[in-house]
Amino acid sequence: MRPFAHRRIVLGITGGIASYKAAWLARLLTKAGAVVDVVMTAAAQEFVAPVTFEALTGRPVHTALIAAGHALDHIALARSAHAIVVAPATADFMARAAHGQANDLLTACLLAADAPVLLVPAMNDRMWAHRQTVRNAAHLRELGYHLLDPDTGPLAAGEGSGAGRMPEPETIFAHVGRLLDADGLLRGRRVVVTAGATREPVDPVRFLSNRSSGKMGVAVASAAWRRGADVTLIAGPLAVALPVGPTIVSVETTDEMRAAVAAYLPRADVLVMAAAPADFRPATVAAQKIKKDAALTEIPVVRTDDVLLATRELRPAHTIVVGFALETQAALAGGRDKLRRKALDMVVVNDATEPGAGFGTDTNRVSFLVGDGQPEELPLLDKTDVADAILDRVEGLMRGR
Repeated sequence: MRPFAHRRIVLGITGGIASYKAAWLARLLTKAGAVVDVVMTAAAQEFVAPVTFEALTGRPVHTALIAAGHALDHIALARSAHAIVVAPATADFMARAAHGQANDLLTACLLAADAPVLLVPAMNDRMWAHRQTVRNAAHLRELGYHLLDPDTGPLAAGEGSGAGRMPEPETIFAHVGRLLDADGLLRGRRVVVTAGATREPVDPVRFLSNRSSGKMGVAVASAAWRRGADVTLIAGPLAVALPVGPTIVSVETTDEMRAAVAAYLPRADVLVMAAAPADFRPATVAAQKIKKDAALTEIPVVRTDDVLLATRELRPAHTIVVGFALETQAALAGGRDKLRRKALDMVVVNDATEPGAGFGTDTNRVSFLVGDGQPEELPLLDKTDVADAILDRVEGLMRGR
């Protein structure tokens, strides 16, 4: 799984109650294909036994700075790592790291490392707010370390709620991915992605819509953010969880989606129109719920504005614009028509009737159309892999500008 496959990650664990969450993080990283070397402080071993991490990663756990046969572990671990993640990072560990101490294996690894470092603080809210911790955090950032601010939520028993809670492993996992993959052409670029269906009201409780879950658009937004882009996700009502990282702009109707695209497009380097906005809306919207016995036999509809056509004049000359063509017949012909008529740089075509593709699935089989070239057909892939394939081609188009 990009970008984790065959990458070596040192996962440092320090002595806080949140260390139990690190077990799931180790599992996520290993499942994604990373080689995970766990380094535990003495205090961390009071909360979770090293054998837990050995079972989850399939690798020995490192605990001692000075041990027979392991005198240079801190050098070997640091040099081989593509990234170092410390989760949780306690106030004590942050203080020692900020002052360049090397009195245990984990701090020694930091001093010997050239790889990017992500620290994930977790502690009592008063400790996190203390002036010394604030100063240490600022200094660590000045040194080039990446810090993921703690969440606000329930703390240890009897301590109520506050800022200091370690973010969930899935959130940390996403930030590790960005740490590993943010060195391509999308780094620092502004990317706008649309996702999901829109809903056109019939009355206060009913609407016209379609089957789009938003999975494909969310996958594209997540992959672009992981690659270092500044991502805005314009999302209709989604049937999937919102992704970590992108700025979310929620919309309901096609008109709202068009207005949001119009607002963000003039500053965008890339627009990926993965949403499936409704093509029609009721000609009138009933003020009250239409009763079942109202003898309603038809709902007159009118066309909605096409989002890409309506915002075409707002596109900066350098902006790469990608559209989607979901068809049920003559898919490639429909895609070529959309490519030409909407002046797109690329169209992603798929057939909604094909098993495993289309709405609501975790997989998709797509073809890419660029200019007058031949279609490039991909096999059935997970939508996360399709998202990366799309962005690979976007970066190729950027090189040609």
